[in-house]
Amino acid sequence: MQGEAATIAALLAVDPVGLGGVALRAPACAERDAWLALLRDLLPLGTPLRRVPLNISDTALLGGLDLGATLQAGRPVALQGLLAQADGGVLLLAMAERMTAAAAARFGSVLDTRSVRLQRDGLDSVYTSRLAMVALDEGASDDEQMPASLADRLAFRLLMGERAEGEEGPQWTAQEVLAARARLAQVHLPPDEASALCAAALALGIDSLRASVFAARAARAAAALAGCDSVEEEHTAVAARLVLAPRATRLPPPPPPPPDSAEAQEPPSESPESPESQAAPLDSTPPESEPEQAQDGEDRDNDEAPDGDPQAGQTLGERVLEAAQAAIPAGLLARLKISQLQRAKTPSSGSAGAMQKNALRGRPVGARRGEPRAGQRLSVLETLRAAAPWQRLRHAALPATTTQRPRIVVRKEDFHVARFRQLGQTTTVFVVDASGSLALNRLAETKGAVELLLADCYVRRDSVAVLAFRGKTAEVLLPPTRSLARAKRSLAGLPGGGGTPLANAIDAAGAMADQIRRKGETPILVLLTDAKANIARDGSPGRSRAASDALAAASQLRLGGYSALLVDASPQPQPLAQQLAAAMGAQYLALPYAGAQSLNQAVRAVAGRV
Repeated sequence: MQGEAATIAALLAVDPVGLGGVALRAPACAERDAWLALLRDLLPLGTPLRRVPLNISDTALLGGLDLGATLQAGRPVALQGLLAQADGGVLLLAMAERMTAAAAARFGSVLDTRSVRLQRDGLDSVYTSRLAMVALDEGASDDEQMPASLADRLAFRLLMGERAEGEEGPQWTAQEVLAARARLAQVHLPPDEASALCAAALALGIDSLRASVFAARAARAAAALAGCDSVEEEHTAVAARLVLAPRATRLPPPPPPPPDSAEAQEPPSESPESPESQAAPLDSTPPESEPEQAQDGEDRDNDEAPDGDPQAGQTLGERVLEAAQAAIPAGLLARLKISQLQRAKTPSSGSAGAMQKNALRGRPVGARRGEPRAGQRLSVLETLRAAAPWQRLRHAALPATTTQRPRIVVRKEDFHVARFRQLGQTTTVFVVDASGSLALNRLAETKGAVELLLADCYVRRDSVAVLAFRGKTAEVLLPPTRSLARAKRSLAGLPGGGGTPLANAIDAAGAMADQIRRKGETPILVLLTDAKANIARDGSPGRSRAASDALAAASQLRLGGYSALLVDASPQPQPLAQQLAAAMGAQYLALPYAGAQSLNQAVRAVAGRV
């Protein structure tokens, strides 16, 4: 068992409720089963460990009316759900990468309130539910991720196989964990250690305050495991590595260079007689130790300078930040841009379009009160569920002379009809800047991205349209279509050069998106431009007026509520492009050197494709 994986299991066993749980990303394998077995052994004897299937119903999860017992007893009988039954235990959430946002909200509410409030079917009850969760994420690619709202409420994120296979760490027994659980309430967190964790979270770009709270709880659990009554620096470093590092969204800014950096880089043998400068304390360390300090911030706690002062000039917060930075998984920050687009997808977007109400066919989404008219389907279960709480009163209201008394009295107000939603079609509209030099640099990439999307449309039944703007107007180069041959012919004849009528292009994109929505389809707008607008709405030249018209058009487009992506194709990110993205409510993506494949992945992220 790897060192950090075993440490996470031990810390979770010490404080399962306070730490929330673990987001475990790994396929079904022997390594994952071994970690789950270790967690089971470290938990106190008799702790419930329940597996939750992906498509569990609300009644089985939260509880509800026991229909059979209610009809037999003649009074409402409550059925306790899985969340209430698992109080004091651990839940294993299967296939968390496919969990819906609604299911994640239910689990998140239980983790926040530590209770289940049942208010349905005439019932009003509150059950205690103090538990931890292990979300099993079996996603095969970066596109498959569990809901961010659930991952934010779990302290640890464990990726099997991330560390070297030979890495070993300390091992704990169930007796040591029990002793740490008993000691946890007396462990003190000094203010300096708490401030160091908060500063490290801020430097790593972690916006959620839960991360700092979880890090503080993990530090206290680590101190309890070590038999300490107060959190020390080594415990804070463990919390920073295991809680903060996987949540990092940026690297901390580098420290400012010393005033005499040129002299600091000279070999010591050539400058023994030079006068001391402000960088002299840094030069007191032998040169061969500097690479080791840069590679592993954690090991620096044991390295001492020749003068006996370890880590001279460093504060506690800097040492904790180094420990977290050294534990950031390789390649994590490089994938953040696309991952942020995937996590920010809206419910109205998707590869199959927005959900549309349909009374007769589609995906069932519950029931509503009403009579089955115009071919609507009667929901028998929900009708009986609505009638069950009133059976005693209705039987008492029956005439005494009634010879054949019905077992169930159903009235008109109990009727419920099934509801359905049907998936609509998605149309991706590319708005291409074909003006001047941008056409020479980016037109080939746009053609490749459109062709890659069209290749998926055959299976997904999506459509793609292309708008090109240059000179003084914007024209429809390719109407919504799924024909790959037609798209290639249209894109091959796209000319380039001229001014940049950005405002007219945004207006034309909004008009096409409105037409697509009126057909019952879901439009997705992708604007590829360098944002160097120089043609106003009336066709007159002038950068100032053209920029103001473009911002006004973008604000008007935002009122439509369309899913949009603005790709800044200039060599350097343009402030006007960022302002346009904010004005139209679009995702902003700067791709100075991106190819067709990168652009295709970004569009699919905004479209919500998994």
